[in-house]
Amino acid sequence: MDALTDCFEAWRVVRAGGREVVEGLVTSRHRGPSPELRSALAAWPHAYYWADRAHEELILVRPLDRPRREAWWLHVTLFMVTALCALGAGAALQGTYTPQPDPGLLGLLRASLRFFPEFLQQPPAVLWSGWQFALPLLTILLVHELGHFFAARRYGIDVSPPFFLPIPATVSPIGSLGAFLRLRSPVVDRRQLVDVGAAGPLAGFVVVLLVLAWGYASSPLREAPGPGVHTFIALGGVDFPLGDSLLTRLFRHLFLPGPGAVHLSLGAFAGWAGALITGLNLLPLSQLDGGHVAYGLLGRKQIPAGLAALLGLAFLAEWWSGWLFWVLVTLAAGGWRWTHPSVLCPDRPVPPDRRVIGWLCMLVFVVTFVPVPFGP
Repeated sequence: MDALTDCFEAWRVVRAGGREVVEGLVTSRHRGPSPELRSALAAWPHAYYWADRAHEELILVRPLDRPRREAWWLHVTLFMVTALCALGAGAALQGTYTPQPDPGLLGLLRASLRFFPEFLQQPPAVLWSGWQFALPLLTILLVHELGHFFAARRYGIDVSPPFFLPIPATVSPIGSLGAFLRLRSPVVDRRQLVDVGAAGPLAGFVVVLLVLAWGYASSPLREAPGPGVHTFIALGGVDFPLGDSLLTRLFRHLFLPGPGAVHLSLGAFAGWAGALITGLNLLPLSQLDGGHVAYGLLGRKQIPAGLAALLGLAFLAEWWSGWLFWVLVTLAAGGWRWTHPSVLCPDRPVPPDRRVIGWLCMLVFVVTFVPVPFGP
């Protein structure tokens, strides 16, 4: 530390959440940085980054506590249960397994509990028949969360491994509600927030593009199952209309031009679901990925943006009531507020290159958001 502070003309230390953050103003002769400062940074075993392009302000982050022991058994169990649910959803789409939903809220609970013993009793050929859906979907979710994880680790943030959220195929045709990480130490500034918030959706979006290209190349055009239906899946012998985002409309135009509706293959539906989850996470609300990015870009101006998103979802609930559930989940996860909590240093400006990343993330939201995901 002394080798680094010798290169500062002034610095301050902030301690919070088991982390020590040193904000140093580099002397003029060490900006660039100088060979001495480069050598000191090479020997620094923790996180650091420059707060400006002129290399005048250097941020050092180091942990004060010992690394915590992660409950890997929990993370692995949730992942494997999610994989099982995704395989069940894929098998249902393949037509080798027919889930039996029950009506009502108690029916949802009964159907959820019934799924696991029911599906695990199926022959191995049935268990693995949905892999073309499960594998690409799980890859999208895993890459998304690893993007967040490594970006947070880059800044020395104490972050948990991913918690995957399974949902049985008797309740949902997707088999997952996504995944999330816990940030267990404070975010220093809005630059960190933009990078960590954007890394997941952008990394996952690359996989979404690849999966959609593969999936749409193997999807047939068929007669529309109803008026105004352009995309659908078949589940248990019943055709279910799906909404389109700008992205899926583009893939339809590129791969399947012409009249008719697209019957999504298992891979195409995995890409559709991955794009849907990406768009949902990028809503500029609370502590969703989009909330992180919006606060990083706009600061307190995220407040009206979040309120506008909330009112927009309430309006869209007239066509798909699932938006009400998503709003409740989002608000509950964010402490019942649509606003984003402050970072330690909210007034530090976000560098221009990070703003580009943030606005690119907002563009991904525009092209992946589906106003009415299910139904004509």
